[in-house]
Amino acid sequence: MIKNLVDDLPMVNNPLWDVAGLKQFERKMADYWESGKVRGPIHLSGGNEEELIEIFKYIKPTDSVFSTWRSHYHALLHGVPSEWLEKEILEGRSITIVNKEHKFYSSAIVGAIIPIATGVALVNKKDGKTDKVWCFVGDMAFETGGFYEMHKYAQRYNLPIHFVVEDNGVSTNTPTEETWNGIKREVPDDVIWYNYKKEWPHYGTGKWVIF
Repeated sequence: MIKNLVDDLPMVNNPLWDVAGLKQFERKMADYWESGKVRGPIHLSGGNEEELIEIFKYIKPTDSVFSTWRSHYHALLHGVPSEWLEKEILEGRSITIVNKEHKFYSSAIVGAIIPIATGVALVNKKDGKTDKVWCFVGDMAFETGGFYEMHKYAQRYNLPIHFVVEDNGVSTNTPTEETWNGIKREVPDDVIWYNYKKEWPHYGTGKWVIF
């Protein structure tokens, strides 16, 4: 279930990727990894295909999308060509995918994209642009002070940005709730949130790979 998906936004996009296509792409990347062809870190998506397909129906191709180290699905759904993305992954840039042409940016540093995304939203507002910013974060980044401050700033200045929390219950392999003494932070009414169970390990595929 997706919480707080913006009801007053029109559906502006018909994603070209379905669940089967997304899964097939990640399986192909997993095969590359297990055969030693990916010479860098890789974090695979899985278990959240339906939620992301639904969310991206509201994201225009001209909007800016900011993602985390697990960004393959976001990139594909935002129109980044699969052939280009595959090449980047094979060259070891899976966790730092950036495609300026499609206004897609990711970072391997927890929470690093949040202030950058907020800054882009501020510039868009000052320049009178109608394009929005979409910032995807995990449940641990959502708990950070950086998220709290940037969300508050965006809210107070009415910036054209939507924050999306993808909650799989863990930060790498640490249960997020246990980190905060079993207390879960309330999700603000203007923050989009969904819960899912991931299909892949935090890193790699769970198999020993010799490069």
